[in-house]
Amino acid sequence: MSELYSLDAYRQNKGDNQSMHPVQVIAVTGGKGGVGKSNVSVNLAIALAEMGRRVVVLDADLGLANIDVLLGLTTKENISNVISGEASLRDVMVNGPGGIRIIPAASGTQAMTTLEPREHAGLIRAFDSISDQLDVLIVDTAAGIGDSVVSFVKASQEVLVVVTDEPTSITDAYALIKLLNRDHGVFRFRILANMVKTSQDGHNLFAKLTKVTDRFLDVALQYVGCVPQDDAVKRAVQRQRPVIEAYPRAKAALAFKALAKKVDSWPLPTTPRGNLEFFVENLVLSTVRG
Repeated sequence: MSELYSLDAYRQNKGDNQSMHPVQVIAVTGGKGGVGKSNVSVNLAIALAEMGRRVVVLDADLGLANIDVLLGLTTKENISNVISGEASLRDVMVNGPGGIRIIPAASGTQAMTTLEPREHAGLIRAFDSISDQLDVLIVDTAAGIGDSVVSFVKASQEVLVVVTDEPTSITDAYALIKLLNRDHGVFRFRILANMVKTSQDGHNLFAKLTKVTDRFLDVALQYVGCVPQDDAVKRAVQRQRPVIEAYPRAKAALAFKALAKKVDSWPLPTTPRGNLEFFVENLVLSTVRG
């Protein structure tokens, strides 16, 4: 009850001045490592920023941070400093390529499930303080189906599942969808086929996944497109740059821009669920209740 009390106390202290600026919160997940989640998160963020959206990427891999490494960024502070109260989110956020901002994590960061009530409330205050500075929050989750992944996905408005045409990727994506649906009531999932040879391969991959989910689960899967296999992505990673910036005419870069246009068309929430505070409260409550 102490965790819930800390949330209620924060709401009362805040009074009626709750920020109602709608923020689109998108969890990018995949069920396993190696499917390109972080690449998708960063390049999608930059493509949205090019369209005029104010975008922040949260590195939500609290055990093995990698976005700062992916982009060659040097970070002095991270989300753990915010949780401990040593820094504000404004202090921790770093400028990334293409006008995006990044909230870095750190290897070995304290798990959400072990936070104390005051840290829960502090995290809510921290995110609420930046809610009027962004339009989209992209949450790059860790690999697997651990508690941290489930908590971040449950709290998000949109779930973008990245899948590659490998049996383990399809199996793990299905396991994640099954867990979120049966145990946590998540119904809608957006599916992105990554590193496919042709667009038809992307559709075929989606068909493989829906064949299983339609048989065993009550979910709605929506295919949002594919990102082709492209050597430019590998070269960009080696240069620690996003492909959309390093090779803007590459096939993968164009695919990310097309994906951003689709994401930009997704409806924004018009209820209190649409503000950033709701996302963090939901995140905290999911860890409290398990």
